[in-house]
Amino acid sequence: MNEPDAEVAVECDRDVMAKKKQNIDLSDPNLASLILRLAIPSIVGLSINAVQQAVNAIFVGALGAQAIAAVSMTLPVVVLLTAVGQGIGVGTASFISRHLGAGEYLEASRGASTALALAAPIGIMFTVLLLLNLRRIFVTLGATPTIMPVALDYAATLLFGYTLMLLNIVNGFIVRAEGNTRFSMWTMLTAFILNAVLDPAFIFLLNLGVRGAALATLVSQIAAISLYIAHFAKLGGIVLVKISYVSLQTSRIRQIAFIGAPATMTGILSATASMLLYGAAAPFGDDCIAAMGIAVRLLTIGALPVTGFCMGSQAVLGFGWGARDLPRVWKAAKLMLSITVALSVAYSAAVVSFARPLVKLFSDNENVTEIAVLSCIVFHLFFWLFGIESFVTTMLQSFGRARLSVIVSLARHGYFFIPAILVLPVISGFNGLLASQAIAELGAGMIAIIVMFQQFAELKRALRYATSRPIDIAG
Repeated sequence: MNEPDAEVAVECDRDVMAKKKQNIDLSDPNLASLILRLAIPSIVGLSINAVQQAVNAIFVGALGAQAIAAVSMTLPVVVLLTAVGQGIGVGTASFISRHLGAGEYLEASRGASTALALAAPIGIMFTVLLLLNLRRIFVTLGATPTIMPVALDYAATLLFGYTLMLLNIVNGFIVRAEGNTRFSMWTMLTAFILNAVLDPAFIFLLNLGVRGAALATLVSQIAAISLYIAHFAKLGGIVLVKISYVSLQTSRIRQIAFIGAPATMTGILSATASMLLYGAAAPFGDDCIAAMGIAVRLLTIGALPVTGFCMGSQAVLGFGWGARDLPRVWKAAKLMLSITVALSVAYSAAVVSFARPLVKLFSDNENVTEIAVLSCIVFHLFFWLFGIESFVTTMLQSFGRARLSVIVSLARHGYFFIPAILVLPVISGFNGLLASQAIAELGAGMIAIIVMFQQFAELKRALRYATSRPIDIAG
């Protein structure tokens, strides 16, 4: 489709959309209400994802320490795969929200359609590569002979649904970027309910063990992708996904890739860090690996609501930046910061105070419990800084500032955790292993604070001279 034809088509599509009731108006002057209406469904959606992981762990935990250790060892692989989707999704969401703010609906739709067209072959490629190297990956992770066959059984089954998972992640970012966070939430809720029902049925009734947990996840992904296909086929949003809008224009792909790359790199480093964490825990035995898995899972549960809030409210920042409405951007940024800090402080205090009963939900093994309780306390000492980290990263992505986003995104794992986990356990044993996480959280938080003050100062100057200082929304 050539440019004039595409423009006409999009104008017709927008006329159709105008007759529908929009989910949320991103230009709503009631900023606090708008952010909460966008963020709460996103928080619920990602929290559902965290609860789904916890439910899987609880059911798998009933199969014994080896089973939960095997599933925990698969987590770095899942994180690595998710990182690819997060990168494509973050870049696409930033692209969409900024162009919607500028009133460029066709360009927003092209970005979404192109991102999905690229995601499918990427998913297939990663699936094949990982299936061919799965055993070597688990050897690197330190899988013991008792854990290896269980981990291979679980991961190999899970990988067959990776392309669907990747597309679901990108679809979620697209609908959230246009302000349709409720649909994303209901899709995740549907997948969760299905997974929660199928988990015990596949694991225990059909006696499939850990493979049953993986199959339950696969079926839930099929359900989610079906809902997204129906949504886009019915023109359910402002952004339209069509084959005719797919465009491999270099400048468009570059915009998505540059903003998304830090998110992917962060995920890759996170997966690498998890591999090193389990590798460092392996010499201490299966119970220690299982305990690390519980501590990391609780950390993930706390991180997802904060991340969900930022994902939901990112559309407000990106839309305001694209519309060059700097007073609105400033007000939204301050509100988002206060909420993310409040969420992370509350969760940090809760886990430190109630570590033992929380750990007991995942394991009744006394040795695993003791190690996991200590790990959870240390891992969450500086978790309150995670809210600042998440906000700063989201702000930079919304502004299209890829380079600064790299600096903040890579700080926790790249600058601090990976060097620490390679050195401290050798020097201080298990205590060094625990200290690595605390050091990483503290160091990354300090870097985020420095960048935040620098960005706030620049935004204040831009507010003073808004009329004489043009802004490049493409970043």
